[in-house]
Amino acid sequence: MGKILSKIAEGKTLVSDGAWGTFLHQKGLKAEECPELWNLDRPEDVLEIAQSYVDAGADLILTNSFGASPHKLEGYGLQDKVYELNKAAAEISKKAAGDQALVLGSIGPTGIMVMMGEVPPQEIYKGFMEQARGLADGGVDGIVMETMTDPEEARLAIEAVKKVCDLEVACTFTFSRTQTGEYRTMMGTGVEDFLEMALTAGADIIGANCGNGTAGMIEIVKEIRALNPSVPILVHANAGLPQYQDGKTVFPESPIEMAPQIKDLVTAGANLVGGCCGTTPEHIRQIVAELSGN
Repeated sequence: MGKILSKIAEGKTLVSDGAWGTFLHQKGLKAEECPELWNLDRPEDVLEIAQSYVDAGADLILTNSFGASPHKLEGYGLQDKVYELNKAAAEISKKAAGDQALVLGSIGPTGIMVMMGEVPPQEIYKGFMEQARGLADGGVDGIVMETMTDPEEARLAIEAVKKVCDLEVACTFTFSRTQTGEYRTMMGTGVEDFLEMALTAGADIIGANCGNGTAGMIEIVKEIRALNPSVPILVHANAGLPQYQDGKTVFPESPIEMAPQIKDLVTAGANLVGGCCGTTPEHIRQIVAELSGN
């Protein structure tokens, strides 16, 4: 059993970090720039973001590697830097974490619909292996495939990570509520099918991120728990549902509004909780205080 599962086995609810992209843009990242290139070109700025979440009390932080797959990086002409960018991302977060927090390497979707046969599955698989190798060599404590919607792509990613290293693997899907009240991905995958795929492929931790505020995530966690009473669940909720204001997308829940709901998320069965879009170090600080009873 690795470090993350060991802490969960002790009965501790782990608090993860919040959004990263917002802060990269605040520091000057332009829309056409590759966020992961900052791991090499502006590592101190990336480190400041990671450090802000450690200072807020997070038990676990992610890495600036969400889009560092060969197919995503190809759009920037950086497909030959997959290993280098992922390793640097891991090293930066490990530096911030020190002995205060654990690090979960982030792998996002490639943007290619594997189910549609756009690219040979073996090519996608090799890309995930290269990304995982960089994260593992950079020292992460586990790896998470997040914001997944295509079960075939997620399966390839889980199996690729398991092939490369023996780190704990988490997989989170992004679900939206349908008109009939079910939670499904944009590819039509329901919670039960996701759970079966992820566990069969070898995931140690499963869950959901993005797409929902905490209230929606509570329902998803309850559904997972009804299907499986013991699998560790990771949830990164948005700061409420997005709203369009003055030409910008905003996430309306303040730290004080979001934090109390996290208790309900934990009661429903979540073991690792954190934030996605719209969440800040202050959201994480309030969540830590709420869960510790301060």
